[in-house]
Amino acid sequence: MFLFSVAEFILGYVSGIFALLGIVMLIAGQTSGGITFMVGAFLLSPVGIPAVADWLIDRAADINDALKGFITT
Repeated sequence: MFLFSVAEFILGYVSGIFALLGIVMLIAGQTSGGITFMVGAFLLSPVGIPAVADWLIDRAADINDALKGFITT
């Protein structure tokens, strides 16, 4: 969980940089590059891939608890 928190912190800053680059590219007239950077910023943000990873970690913990309960009963 600690490594997940550190990675989420770092990816938050990287997604901010990607968002700024995307805005600059959109202003400069390079729409495809700007949209690409904006999508990358969304995926790296705490709402994108890290949220999916957090959900998967929670489901793995639930499965672990269920298996422990099944084995002990």
